[in-house]
Amino acid sequence: MIRTGLSALLLLGTWAAAGLAPAAAAPSPASEASASTGLLTAMQKDLGLTESQAKARLAAEKTATAVESKAKRAAGASYGGSWFNPDSGTLTVTVTSAQKADAVRATGATVQLVKHSARQLDAAKERIDALSAPAGVSSWHVDPKANRVVVNVVAAQKSDNDVRDFLDRARQAGPVTVKETAQAPQTFAAGTVGGDPYYTGNVRCSIGFSVHGGFVTAGHCGQAGASVSGWDGSYIGNFQGSSFPDNDYAWVNVGSGWWTAPVVLGWGSVSDQLVRGSNEAPIGASICRSGSTTHWRCGNLLAKNETVNYSQGAVHQMTKTSVCAEGGDSGGSFISGDQAQGVTSGGWGNCSGGGETWYQPINEILGRYGLTLHTA
Repeated sequence: MIRTGLSALLLLGTWAAAGLAPAAAAPSPASEASASTGLLTAMQKDLGLTESQAKARLAAEKTATAVESKAKRAAGASYGGSWFNPDSGTLTVTVTSAQKADAVRATGATVQLVKHSARQLDAAKERIDALSAPAGVSSWHVDPKANRVVVNVVAAQKSDNDVRDFLDRARQAGPVTVKETAQAPQTFAAGTVGGDPYYTGNVRCSIGFSVHGGFVTAGHCGQAGASVSGWDGSYIGNFQGSSFPDNDYAWVNVGSGWWTAPVVLGWGSVSDQLVRGSNEAPIGASICRSGSTTHWRCGNLLAKNETVNYSQGAVHQMTKTSVCAEGGDSGGSFISGDQAQGVTSGGWGNCSGGGETWYQPINEILGRYGLTLHTA
């Protein structure tokens, strides 16, 4: 069993991003190759790619991530949004001004002209954020492909009077498109069971990423001051800061013989992954998740800056993915290549039938608490 394999490491008190793994000095070339092989294996399994296709996609996504920041600067106020195209391996950038098109193309991006700028769409979304959403409205985000704000409604509740009223008010806020979703989102915390990464009270959650002095995780897993224990019941530290709803992030200090490592646990499915930074992946990129219940899973990045309407209240600035998750995966790490992306918040569905999962972006968490990501 995986836990048996980890026991020897856990006795050393080592603590990693999504679980426990050995603290190490700079990785050897062999360990880097092993981590790369593990990631490729997971992408082949979950995304249906061949090894060569997975390698090509990772290389193209790394280029697209670099191009995206340059393209935004070149587009200026005309920037309308961007996304990665897996089929062509290119980044598409939208602009509202034809005069900016050549400058954006010069960065290596494909260009499309649109009516609304990202700034205008973000302003419309903020106006919708100010509305009170009923349970039948699951989330909303700016969609750069549609060049509109997409409001997701639970299909079974689309005719509900409160849902219809909300949509009427949302349309007054700006350009809106309505889509249906199968289920309402929920957080992925779980009741206590034996042999899992960490506990607070009667809740089990997953570690996100190591930072200097502790780790980050989901805010709904515990309030500030709450005590945290490890898989073996030993004391680790306390929640130093926590926010939920509105946000869904928190951080926990690490002590009492535990320490941090720049690693995301592969759970025996893939090699443990080293974390080397937190460059934000574009929409359309592949992304993987590690959690204490469903372990290592991969999918695609679907949307950014989405407001998710949980039963406990709305959470803002979330990123949506096609990666599945289940109870206990909350707080776990989302990673793209070797770049940290965020901590698991919630979603709908499961890893048997599929679903969608949201994460809170890592750079927002680091900035909020003044933390430094622990990198290899």
